[in-house]
Amino acid sequence: MLTKKQLMTLNFIKQYFAVNHLSPTASEIAEGIGITSTGVVYRYLKALSDLGEIELVPNKRRNIRLVGEEIPDEYEVQLPILGSIAAGSPIEAVTTHRSNLPVLDFKTIVEGNRFALKVKGDSMIGDAIWDGDYVICEYCQDFRNGKIMVVIVDGEEVTLKRIQKNTDGSVSLIPSNPYMNAMFFYASRVMVQCCYVGLLRLN
Repeated sequence: MLTKKQLMTLNFIKQYFAVNHLSPTASEIAEGIGITSTGVVYRYLKALSDLGEIELVPNKRRNIRLVGEEIPDEYEVQLPILGSIAAGSPIEAVTTHRSNLPVLDFKTIVEGNRFALKVKGDSMIGDAIWDGDYVICEYCQDFRNGKIMVVIVDGEEVTLKRIQKNTDGSVSLIPSNPYMNAMFFYASRVMVQCCYVGLLRLN
């Protein structure tokens, strides 16, 4: 049988899941049930686990699962980070060591052949893409006029820009920073690598 505080804790966890679709932290639980000690919260969680009301998943910050329900882990979805992308002048196309970006409850974003690139520069600030952001990209090879894409210039330099194929056969790489000018190249010099599909900002 649950004590009053244990029942309050369980009800708060259920309500938090219903609204946020992820587990609350111990500090969030403490605030939610009106206490200051996370140590006391841990005791309540241990009791709820022993009674079979919840499961505690090791090595997770948001480590609570409601028994009998499919609840996404905080870091259940991982998106590969394949390097950095210039949002300024093109830079040498170098793939850094491969790592993973934890993505919280955004499964639709990471479906398919998608990956993340960390933005360097401020040429796309008009599209709310800032230095230090992660752009979510999807592999593609076709030009998509007016779309933001990752392109390689002369097989060596890579940049993130809105692209436009011109009637004279050239390609415009267009920044969204009003203080920067578009760059123009013969189409033969530009190869599409992937298209921009979304953005993650972690700070």
